Amino acid sequence: MRKPFVAGNWKMYKTVREAVELIDEIQPKIEELSGVETVFCVPFTCLSAVAEKLKNSKIGVGTQNVHWETQGAFTGEISPLMVKEFGKYAIIGHSERRSFFGETDESVNMRLQAALNNDLVAIVCVGESLDQNENGKTEEVITRQMKIAFTNIPKSQLKNVVIAYEPIWAIGTGLACDPLKANEIIKYSIRKPLIEMYGEDVAKEVRVLYGGSVKGSNAKEYFLQPDIDGALVGGASLKPEFIEIVRAAA
Repeated sequence: MRKPFVAGNWKMYKTVREAVELIDEIQPKIEELSGVETVFCVPFTCLSAVAEKLKNSKIGVGTQNVHWETQGAFTGEISPLMVKEFGKYAIIGHSERRSFFGETDESVNMRLQAALNNDLVAIVCVGESLDQNENGKTEEVITRQMKIAFTNIPKSQLKNVVIAYEPIWAIGTGLACDPLKANEIIKYSIRKPLIEMYGEDVAKEVRVLYGGSVKGSNAKEYFLQPDIDGALVGGASLKPEFIEIVRAAA
């Protein structure tokens, strides 16, 4: 059985002081919950402080991006070796990275290979735009993203992969994909390509999250779906409300 997984993506929010205050507020209540893997993916400036606060905790720490090289002249980037000093997880290919910073399916694949080769757990994001959704291209777009992202990724490394379906039109908009529809998309656009690439036994072990305006009030509806194993949470992860999402998963 796949263990539920809830990751908070803090995006470009929280100073170090604010980050520590939030951790102090919500950590004890999350620690009381069992049966769910919980992770905070924080800004680079907060990484050291949050890792220090959570060093004896069951809550994981990660980044929101990782480069495909371990070192080099890549101003503004962070390497997998740098991530490993503080955390275990890295978000790869978030729609905001694709939309605002020019990341492609091919660069997502390169980042994924680097993360896995350096023993990080990769949270790989896929999803379609509103225009693609309205024109019936959701399955085509996500299947392409999946096929390219997992090129040259061996079956043995899938144990360190979590996939997040995040419809771009639901990110930060307050709009959420219907849970039944989200489950259907995950089944046919994410699990089906995994089965084709790696076989059913491997594919059914990979955890797939939903991301896009997940809140304490709607999380349970998603977690009741058979192909949804948790959530990649944006805005709600910056508030005590995040506890309710983790509780719903647990």
